[in-house]
Amino acid sequence: MKARFVLLVAAAWLCAAVPAPAHHSFAAEFDIKKPVTMRGAVTRLEWRNPHVWFYIDVKGQGSAAANWGLEMGSPNGLIRAGWTRTAMKIGDLVSVDGFLARDGSHTANARAVTLTSTGQRLFAASSQPQ
Repeated sequence: MKARFVLLVAAAWLCAAVPAPAHHSFAAEFDIKKPVTMRGAVTRLEWRNPHVWFYIDVKGQGSAAANWGLEMGSPNGLIRAGWTRTAMKIGDLVSVDGFLARDGSHTANARAVTLTSTGQRLFAASSQPQ
C-alpha cells in the first residue's frame, strides 16, 4: 500500500514538473511603432490556442514572394469578432493591417484583415494595446 502511494506521489510530482507553454505579451514580440499593411494570398491557416496564425505570400520588389506568418487573437476572440473557421480559405487574397515583429523576421501581428473578394474587413482580436 505504501509503495503505491509513493508511486502515485512520484507520478504527480513528475507531471507537475513538465513546463507549460508561456503566453507572451504583445510588446515582447511586436513593435507598435512599426505598423504595416501587406497584401497576399493565404497559404496556410492554423486555428489553435492560444493564437490563430495564418500565412500569406507577399510579393516584394523582385519577382520572388516572401511567406509571412501573421498572428491573430484566440479562436474564441475571433469568433466573438465575427470570424468563422471558413471566413478565410487557402488561396484567398487578403490585405492585412498589423505590426511587424521586433526580431525582423517575416512575422507580424494582424490587427485587421480585409478579404479582397468581398471587401469584408474583420478585426483580428489581437493582443495589441488599444
